[in-house]
Amino acid sequence: MRKYLITVNQNQYEVEVVEVKQGTSKAAQMLNAAPKLKTAVTSTNIKESKTSQNGKKVTAPMPGNVIKVLVSAGDQVTKGQKLLVFEAMKMENDLTSPCDGTVVEVKASEGSVIAAGELLVVIE
Repeated sequence: MRKYLITVNQNQYEVEVVEVKQGTSKAAQMLNAAPKLKTAVTSTNIKESKTSQNGKKVTAPMPGNVIKVLVSAGDQVTKGQKLLVFEAMKMENDLTSPCDGTVVEVKASEGSVIAAGELLVVIE
């Protein structure tokens, strides 16, 4: 079995590939070569990935350029408050807070280019 890192849409994935021996049936080859998850995907796992131990992760909904960052670490924010303004598809878009809390970390900076799904702000 070999491990590879594959990048898709600026996201890296670790995959394991099994070498299939000659002489086994096609069905057995497909079954043995099928990817297997190290841990089962459940609704709990999905929710935990969105909310880490360090707070709620706010990610970019689409690629674009950051125009203004309106918050900094330590700021109190309320649900719906603007966190930053970014340009995408020749339009200015507001990224708002999904919850009340305190800004723990701001990863975006004015003038930076962001990718879809990139972590921009962490709120605790």
